[in-house]
Amino acid sequence: MCLIVTIVMFIFAVQNLIQGYIMMGLLQLVLAFVFLFLLWRNIQMARCDRSGNCNSCTLPEWVTKWFKEH
Repeated sequence: MCLIVTIVMFIFAVQNLIQGYIMMGLLQLVLAFVFLFLLWRNIQMARCDRSGNCNSCTLPEWVTKWFKEH
């Protein structure tokens, strides 16, 4: 799902930037990068869960504490 939303938002951002809608294009570009970050985080967490050794995750601690499960 994150991959699809990332691609769609990126395409919309490029189209809006080409047509001259700078603010809408930048907003959609930021949203595309947020979903890309979430996709990258999910991949890294799946790797950590699969290997069982989460000390070698590539995510910094300050990022993972934002998304901790309660």
